Amino acid sequence: MTYKTLDYAVDPDGVLLLKLNRPEQLNAFTVEMANELVDAFTRASNDDAVRAVVVTGAGKAFCAGMDLTAEGNVFGLDETQWPTMDDMRHRLNEPEIFNGVRDTGGRVVLAIYDCKKPVIGAINGAAVGIGATMTLPMDIRLASDKARIGFVFGRIGIVPEACSSWFLPRVVGISQALEWTYLADVFDAQEALRGRLVKAVVPHDQLLDEALKIARRIATERSPVGIALTRQMMYRNSAQPHPLAAHQVDSLAMFYTSIGDGKEGVNAFLEKRPAQFEGKTSEMPSFYPWWE
Repeated sequence: MTYKTLDYAVDPDGVLLLKLNRPEQLNAFTVEMANELVDAFTRASNDDAVRAVVVTGAGKAFCAGMDLTAEGNVFGLDETQWPTMDDMRHRLNEPEIFNGVRDTGGRVVLAIYDCKKPVIGAINGAAVGIGATMTLPMDIRLASDKARIGFVFGRIGIVPEACSSWFLPRVVGISQALEWTYLADVFDAQEALRGRLVKAVVPHDQLLDEALKIARRIATERSPVGIALTRQMMYRNSAQPHPLAAHQVDSLAMFYTSIGDGKEGVNAFLEKRPAQFEGKTSEMPSFYPWWE
């Protein structure tokens, strides 16, 4: 896919810098951007040259939310349909439902969630609506001191989307999630830090460097297979009803990493040298993806 709304660039260390690239529209979200983001995260997940992803916005905004200037249903939905929960359970990927009913932000977030690579959000400016919710499945979020964030759906009579009712309470707790979505205020980076939405607030001109520094450390010093397994184990096992489910996955993951990059890791530790991991995410252990 040729991207019209994104900039996709991989550096020699294996860090993908993915920029939302509609700066004149404050990187407002469109159906086209949604499709390109799904493609970009799927591509990054399957590309051994990519070992970590940093997401930011071109210009002064991260993403100012859905582009509300589009004609017809601004969310790209087909108003001739009357979908049911049965449709969502059994017809999710049929074209009529996929294109006309499914939340576009949710499709993006699910692609991020399924990605094998760690994802770091560098929130460089306004992150409102989908601009905020798309950051929730990103593993580490940094905010510029100029960032403004808002879960503003209540202002226009809609609901939190992009699977945020699953992610936001896990990230910040149920009470904070409800407060932010009920009030629908736009708040500053310090409020995001107090609510534990972001790891740190960084001076604006240092934000990207700080995000890339974290990404490069992961990309150059850690096993790609180990990181991919760890990412999915944390997200998926933390939602299981009993720790036995985690034990089952842990056991297989430990077995296969111990006979893979784990051997190099142990030897490097004993020899007091940096490890040179050779595992590839295109060659995951046979039990992956275990949830399917």
